[in-house]
Amino acid sequence: MLRKFGILLLVAAVSLCIIYRDLLSYGWMQAKGQLHILRNVREVSEILENPSYPDSVKQKILLIQEIKKFGVDSLGLSPSRNYTTFYDQQGKKLMWLLTASEKYKVEAVSWKFPVVGEFPYKGFFDSTRAYSEKAALAGKGYDTHMGEAAAWSMLGYVRDPILSGMLERTEGRLANLILHELTHGTLFVKGDMELNENLASFVGDWGAVQFLNYKYGPDSPQLKRYELQKKYQDAWSQHMLRGAGQLDSLYSTFTETLSSQVKDSLKQEVLDEILSRADTLLEGKYPLDSQAKASGIASSNAYFISYKTYRSRQNVFREEFSSRFNSNFPRYLHYLKQKYPSL
Repeated sequence: MLRKFGILLLVAAVSLCIIYRDLLSYGWMQAKGQLHILRNVREVSEILENPSYPDSVKQKILLIQEIKKFGVDSLGLSPSRNYTTFYDQQGKKLMWLLTASEKYKVEAVSWKFPVVGEFPYKGFFDSTRAYSEKAALAGKGYDTHMGEAAAWSMLGYVRDPILSGMLERTEGRLANLILHELTHGTLFVKGDMELNENLASFVGDWGAVQFLNYKYGPDSPQLKRYELQKKYQDAWSQHMLRGAGQLDSLYSTFTETLSSQVKDSLKQEVLDEILSRADTLLEGKYPLDSQAKASGIASSNAYFISYKTYRSRQNVFREEFSSRFNSNFPRYLHYLKQKYPSL
């Protein structure tokens, strides 16, 4: 009897491994990538005491510590041991983010993971595997887009390191990034990435302005430069969200009798129109840069997914924050933590 039971358990285990082999393989790949980083981090104190590192690097590391302290003390974000270690990327990319969408619908393909739930993107430490999966999805008829992650949050399970690539950012963009990631460690709702990323983006945007004003002053070049960058980013994001709406409006008119060739032609016309109107935003001060042109917007619904994930609910948070909580962020954060169950 025990022998039969053992055989059944073995068969069940093997069956589960076969059924979830892609997930297990992906999990192992991600674990290896994360462990490689964790094995090669150095304590921030070592970097600050090491004369071989330039002062510019040390100043940015110290700035990150100030941003983190501001996030905890002034915004009420959860304290953590994040950003107390440093990883030198040596100029290399670390993580690629794959998004995919239906061909005739701006709707993300989602991937399910244990504990954290569904994600509208998939991260890879291995670029070969990332582009292999991108090609496989494209072969199935999906639109795809590959981006790069500037940082990621492990939600407090391990210490998130400072990545050397972060230090290339301006003071405002660095504050935005750190506060965004600290928000994930404070409030993270399982299975609702649109809420998580929109909230973190809202906190990063608003919190960065508060930090720059606190540290450098309201008339500082650091604050003015960030506000100008943010003005363009907001205009670009709104343009992309309107574009996503245009595409979905077009797709809603498609019938089963309409040929793929006609659908693709109509789709491309709208994509071209979105691209042409994006050539100049904010009265022509910011021409569409080459990176945006090369990003795949001209042929892919998937390009728009990140704007829906990160930016589609900004107005909701902003209005609630100002009207109901009089722009008192600690109170607002307390309310959100009571309203949403966090991991």
